[in-house]
Amino acid sequence: MEEEQPLKIYFIPFLAAGHMIPHCDIARLFASRGHHVTIITTPANSQIIRNSIPHHPNFAVHTVHFPSQEVGLPDGLESLSTVTDMVNLYKVYQATTMLRDPIEDFVGNHPPDCIVGDFMFPWVDDLANKLRIPRFAFNGFCLFTLCAIESLKAHPIPLDASPPFLLHGLPHPVTLKTAPPTNIKEVLDAMIEIELRSNGLIVNNFAELDGEEYIQYYERTTGHKAWHLGPACLLHRTVEEKAQRGQKSVLSAHKCMSWLDSKKQNSVVYICFGSLCYFPDNQLYEIACAVEASGCEFVWVVPEKKGKENEEEEEKQKWLPKGFEERNSKKGMIIRGWAPQVLILEHPAVGAFVTHCGWNSTVEAVSAGVPMITWPVHGEQFYNEKLVSDVRGIGVEVGADEWGTVGFGEREKLVGREDIERALRRLMDGGDEAQEIRGRTKEFGKKARVAVQEGGSSYNNLTALIDELKRLRCCKTTP
Repeated sequence: MEEEQPLKIYFIPFLAAGHMIPHCDIARLFASRGHHVTIITTPANSQIIRNSIPHHPNFAVHTVHFPSQEVGLPDGLESLSTVTDMVNLYKVYQATTMLRDPIEDFVGNHPPDCIVGDFMFPWVDDLANKLRIPRFAFNGFCLFTLCAIESLKAHPIPLDASPPFLLHGLPHPVTLKTAPPTNIKEVLDAMIEIELRSNGLIVNNFAELDGEEYIQYYERTTGHKAWHLGPACLLHRTVEEKAQRGQKSVLSAHKCMSWLDSKKQNSVVYICFGSLCYFPDNQLYEIACAVEASGCEFVWVVPEKKGKENEEEEEKQKWLPKGFEERNSKKGMIIRGWAPQVLILEHPAVGAFVTHCGWNSTVEAVSAGVPMITWPVHGEQFYNEKLVSDVRGIGVEVGADEWGTVGFGEREKLVGREDIERALRRLMDGGDEAQEIRGRTKEFGKKARVAVQEGGSSYNNLTALIDELKRLRCCKTTP
């Protein structure tokens, strides 16, 4: 009997850490089952991927030219996660649209059995159709969020309506404090429309967290199949793998873990707003005041201040109260730049996570069993917040209601120190509410780990998806 050939699958992640990290982890899942996977990306991003992912015989990276000079960017700046202003954000996005031709040339000359493309590259649909290759979509969202987007598409918020806004037709009563910006909604709706033409959607989540009711809602309202294969972060087993996931941390994992080892269980608040959210100094100042007033121990990631460890006192006092670092030298740690987030969240000393609700961060917290203080900023984060707070009861809301189009720049509204401190105390005071939320989150953490193990829901979904890809390949080759 002839031995079955491994599948040949190309993965095309969008150039932002929040897309690339889970996309590459999903690729590794297929490689771990013996199939040949190739990530198609640009030179600077390929280096990050190679540094983050252990060598695997079935895993390859193919690079295409990134048009830095053509759009006026310095060499090496090849990701949305490396920019902090609108001018360079637009240039990086413009450059991503110019990747189509070199990627199409490579795929056309070396056709795979399947393409998994990020929905931010809608032209992958045309490429797959032209080559008669199955295409699966990846967007980095949870399925609940896609259900919320579908609900708003079917039942738009009236122009004269005032908050809160009910999302009609969902299995749970869900309300939004603010409506999505028109331009965000239009872009997402257009990209999801193309996404729905794919052979299916790959989801970096586990079915138990999204819930069977939302899987059924999605498939009933869209006619599209979703495959829950996550949480992808649980693929990283060793301390070294977890420390190197994504970009290189500005602080050694050993130093970070040693500091946390000295703290009591559930005593530390971890504060991080991801790779695309940059707060102005006045908002950072409110966070600092709230943390100090709460008395909590903390690890605070402040990418806005990367490389500014030795900034002048006058500049520092724009975002930190005078003497803050000296007073909190034993209670807190400030990390100016990228941090080993998965390792931090998994440490037993961490008792809460103040997060922007980016889906990577959210599912990493759930996997570690850490409850969240939700502070959405832009994109789809306000939907993710509702899954955490309203639907699953594994976090509390800080009260943010300014839905931005991007994650940086001046904000019209400040989240005040009193609201931040109140949310911190709700999860860190050890009261009944905090214990119930913590208990629910721990249960979902256990379910996440079971899901990716042999016989678990995500493990079985991966097996079924591989079988589907083999079937599609067979149909193509059968006369």
